[in-house]
Amino acid sequence: MTFVALATEDELSEAVGKRLLIDAGYQLEPAPLLRRNGSGYLRSKMDSWCEMAKRKPVFLLTDLDRTVCPAELRAAWIGNRKPSENLVMRVAVQEIEAWILADHQALKTIVGSRGSLPMDPDALPDPKQYFLRLIAKQARREIREELVADAGAIASQGIGYNARLSHLVSTIWSPERAALRSKSLHKARIRLRELVHRMHLNQD
Repeated sequence: MTFVALATEDELSEAVGKRLLIDAGYQLEPAPLLRRNGSGYLRSKMDSWCEMAKRKPVFLLTDLDRTVCPAELRAAWIGNRKPSENLVMRVAVQEIEAWILADHQALKTIVGSRGSLPMDPDALPDPKQYFLRLIAKQARREIREELVADAGAIASQGIGYNARLSHLVSTIWSPERAALRSKSLHKARIRLRELVHRMHLNQD
């Protein structure tokens, strides 16, 4: 078993990160879990992630949000640092919800089978709002009440949003299926497999 530090923005991103590490094989164990609310924390700790990666693998997962492209975001965060290849930094385009939307089979368990689902979720300008509108329009009443915020509420989602979707990710969401519709997820899976390959070589 190999421990991989997992640094994420929120509960849902952490669930996706865990699932991707399991999917990568080689008995990767996400530990420690390094999570705060928002990407500002992740960016402010880049020195720590780079230093940690000298000793153990680090998987850093963040959203693209309003940055032009993942390469620009990574360049801005890393700056002049020269991180170890054990630092796997990946960017969900545009948000982690796009990766969840990419697995239509899993998604239909929440929103139902009627209606259209996004064929290219990475191209959505606001995947989370798209997801919430989809739920409000298509999902059963009990799911709508759990995931969609009441009118006038401060939060953009219901109180059960993170817990329900995190459970979906950990149980039936398939990174393999989702990667067929999300290029950014496909690339993330490649980088994690490369990490596993390097660890195999280092132990030979």
